[in-house]
Amino acid sequence: MSACGLKQIIVTNPASVFYLTGVWCEPFERMLALLVKGDGRLTLYGNRLFALEGQTDVPLALYDDTDDPVALLAADVDAGPIGIDKTWPSHFTIRLMQARKDVTPVLGSQPVDDARLIKDAEELALMRVSSQMNVEVCRRIGEALHEGCTEKEIQALYNQIALELGASGPAFTPLICFGTSGAEPHHDSDGTRLKMGDTVIMDVGLIWKRYCSDMTRTVHFGPVSGEQKKVHDLVTAANRAGIAACKPGVKLKDIDRAARKVIEDAGYGPYFNHRTGHGIGLNEHEFPDVSAVSEVVATPGMIFSVEPGIYLPGKFGVRVEDLVAITEDGCEVLTW
Repeated sequence: MSACGLKQIIVTNPASVFYLTGVWCEPFERMLALLVKGDGRLTLYGNRLFALEGQTDVPLALYDDTDDPVALLAADVDAGPIGIDKTWPSHFTIRLMQARKDVTPVLGSQPVDDARLIKDAEELALMRVSSQMNVEVCRRIGEALHEGCTEKEIQALYNQIALELGASGPAFTPLICFGTSGAEPHHDSDGTRLKMGDTVIMDVGLIWKRYCSDMTRTVHFGPVSGEQKKVHDLVTAANRAGIAACKPGVKLKDIDRAARKVIEDAGYGPYFNHRTGHGIGLNEHEFPDVSAVSEVVATPGMIFSVEPGIYLPGKFGVRVEDLVAITEDGCEVLTW
């Protein structure tokens, strides 16, 4: 907070509140807010329905549905700038501004983002289990592919197997893409049926003890054309080049460049139309981005994805994604 010039912040992202307090609460439309002062004072504001009492040592400010929670919070903030979580619904921020004309809201997620960026040994251990469980579920749904099955059926099977293995659920809606559907990087799985010769993208992740995994594998069902093999080999090479660049002291934009250059040099640059990766942990997408503009420097304890892809409209797509954890002298791939 000091480095960001902030003497008070409001933390509202449920994962960030959990990270700081040990309490996991999904507030839905109600207000959940952790007020953090520069001198270390904390107050957690929540509805009595959240049953927060006894879950944390952080002082609580509880309200009922008949109360105005923003007024409760507004009475405790100091005049001047206040950092606001990037995910806090705007209606809360606007009401706070109306209640306290002497308060200036600024984007205030960076202090907690920076803290969550570096995973400790316990977090890394949980990420390893989550990732290896995801590898196993992906292997099983790959074996279950059969002619005529639908994307939705394989999507449902992923969720079923993940729960059977002990996951609390998917980290995001599984992306199962057959044939031309794979040319859309974020295709919404539907009733498309698998046929011989299709390229299949499986972008999947699960949650194990609050920590998310994420991985993409591309397979080919039946005969593989020369173009399919060429593109798959190229994306795999880009993935490996990106991973090879993952080491302490390297800017994330240079990891993006390492992966992207392989695809650009082969003439497919326009068909790699997204960032190379993203941070992951308590949320499936976390700070930072592994992109062409990211100045963040890889540091031991950081975990992020390396996921280059090529998407050929009307034909097929290929994406290969792995999670890497930066170590003292390189990286550990969590999804191999």
